[in-house]
Amino acid sequence: MLYIWHIEKIIQQTLEENELSINFESKNDLPAPMSYNVSTNTIRFNYIEVNGYLNKIRLNETAENMIKIMLYHEIGYYLTFKKHKHDLRTLMYGEDEEVAQLKHEIETNAWNYGRMLVPEELRESFDQVRELDSKLIKGRL
Repeated sequence: MLYIWHIEKIIQQTLEENELSINFESKNDLPAPMSYNVSTNTIRFNYIEVNGYLNKIRLNETAENMIKIMLYHEIGYYLTFKKHKHDLRTLMYGEDEEVAQLKHEIETNAWNYGRMLVPEELRESFDQVRELDSKLIKGRL
C-alpha cells in the first residue's frame, strides 16, 4: 500500500523533472484516484482511491511507475487546458450531447498530451493503462 507521503514524493519529483509548475494535494473525499482542477492549477489525489485503482489495473509495473502513469494522464489535462481554450461554460450549461462531446475531446487530449511526456520505458504501460481505464469506466473490467 502506498501512503500519502509516497505519492506526494513521486508527484513532486515528476513535476520537477518536467519543470512543471502545478500544485498538488491529498484530498480524502475525492471520488477518483487523481484529478486536475484547472481553476486552481492543482492535481489532487485520494490515496485510498489510488491504491484501489492500482488493484484494479494490474500490470507488470512497480507501484511507483503506476503512480507516474496516472500522473502523466493528469498532466495531460493541464496541457490540454493550457493549449486549448475550451469554453467551460459548455460543461455547465450545454446540452447533453455538447457536454459529452467536449468531455470526450478533453479526455482524448489529456491521454495524448500526457503520453508526450511519458518516458520511453513507460509508454507501452501507459497505453495499456489507457485501454484498461477505458474498459473500467465502461464497467467491462
